[in-house]
Amino acid sequence: MTCSKKSAVCGAALLTAASLSLVPLSGSYAEERISNPVAVFTGLDKITARIVTFDVYIDETVQFGSLQVTPRACYTRPETEVQKTTAFVEVKEVTLSKEIKPIFGGWMFASSPGLNAVEHPVYDVWLEDCKAESDVPPPTN
Repeated sequence: MTCSKKSAVCGAALLTAASLSLVPLSGSYAEERISNPVAVFTGLDKITARIVTFDVYIDETVQFGSLQVTPRACYTRPETEVQKTTAFVEVKEVTLSKEIKPIFGGWMFASSPGLNAVEHPVYDVWLEDCKAESDVPPPTN
């Protein structure tokens, strides 16, 4: 980047670049996160106003209404750190003609349930938490 000495934009860019170089590179988010075998979701049926919280084991599918929810990963951080609970989730809809249509695949954030992209006229599903154990028995193979 070529800058004149009086350019405010260039000065801000150089300041940002300098401050980024001060960020320690020891340790990464991958080392700090805890992988959990169970994701906890809450589902809302907008027609009946029924709210249900349900546990789903990683790589297992649970049906909520016409939606099939499958978590692929669920991460938390150690209790000594600021919590960032995230899950990679796939959601499919079973249509009236028994067709299975993917409607969402991506990350959900427990701290920002409004960021999930499950857009459905009847159901909302969001991530509540991740945990190591569940009262629900694990799936059998």
